[in-house]
Order: sequence, then C-alpha cells, then structure tokens
Amino acid sequence: MSVLDHEERLSKLKQLNNPTSQELRKAAEAAARDFKTAWLSLAQTLYAIWRDKLYEYWGYEKFEHYVEREVGIKKSMALKLIKTYAFIEDQEPQFLKEEYLQAKEPAVLPEVDALHVLRLARGKKELTKQDYQDLRRQVVDQGCAAGVVRKDLTSLMKERKQIDPQEEREQRHAAAVRRFLNAIRSFKKDAEALKLVKVDLVRKAEELFKELEAEID
Repeated sequence: MSVLDHEERLSKLKQLNNPTSQELRKAAEAAARDFKTAWLSLAQTLYAIWRDKLYEYWGYEKFEHYVEREVGIKKSMALKLIKTYAFIEDQEPQFLKEEYLQAKEPAVLPEVDALHVLRLARGKKELTKQDYQDLRRQVVDQGCAAGVVRKDLTSLMKERKQIDPQEEREQRHAAAVRRFLNAIRSFKKDAEALKLVKVDLVRKAEELFKELEAEID
C-alpha cells in the first residue's frame, strides 16, 4: 500500500469515527445484549404462566395449546425454557440479577441450550461433583456453546459408566440368542418356500422360535 493510499484510508476512518457511528456501535452492543437475554425474559414469563395455570383463565385447556397458538412456539421449546428457568432460579440465581446482566459482555452470557445441557448433567448420577463443576465452568464462566458442552458430557458419561459383570454376561447371552434366532427365522422362511423339510420339522422350528423370542423379551 502506497503512502497516498494509506493517508486516504486514514482520512476515511476519521470521517467514519463520528457521533453517529458511535451511537450505532452502542446500539449494536445493546441489541446483542438484549438478543442474548431475551430468552431468559420469555422463560421467566412462561414459567409464571405455567406454574399458576393462567392459560386456563384465557380459555385454554392445556398449556401447549396456549404457547402454540398465542406465543407461537412448540411445546418442546416452551418446556425447555420453563425447566431451564427453574434450574437457573434454583442453581444459578445470579443470572436473574439485573446488575449481573448489565455488567456481563453479551458474548459470554450462557446460551439457553448450554444451560439446558448443564441442567441435564446435574441429574446424572454417574457424574462426580468435580465432573459437574467442570461442565458448569464451561457454561457459566467460559460461555461455551451447547454443542461443546454436550460433547464433553457424552464423553464423561462413557468414562464414568461402570458395566456390571453379570449385566455384561446377560448382554452377551442375549446377543448370541438373537443371532441364533435370526438364523432360525431365515431357515424357517427358506424351508417353507422351497419345501426342503417335512411339515412337522417346520412346526418344531416354530416352537423353538417362540421359546427363543420369549428368552430375549
């Protein structure tokens, strides 16, 4: 870049750095903050409506009918918001303080899905207290995306799951019976189609087939 081009660029930047552009910058920051926290306001409102069954006073028999027709969201999303809000109120009440929301940068405010994963993790008996604290640090302190937290939760669950030797033997037994069952099913089908064996043998195969089915049910 030549000296002339550089000076021309600096001149344009100075022109753009005016009160109007600064107002736009502040407006973008405020809008980002509102966008990040709007779900929390909606969740809080829906929680109160669901808790007090206010939808019944508005002529709706069920909560899902209200949210789908008036709010415009599906039941699954509404319940996720409600459960996540209840979790926040019980475990992370600092998110409900106005001074906290105003002080935090928009980029590090937790996502609703990330908090939802954290709520699910709290109910996992396989996880240790340290496991949960590590996941909480990802969500609350680092603002990690839900996909990252969910992946780590899945890995932890696999690591912490202890397979009982008896349960493992039963699983192997069921798998072996299932393979044998598939072989008998194939034999029965071919025998009937090609008339390879007598009718009484096919009947015996059917009886064995039923016994094996009962074994793995």
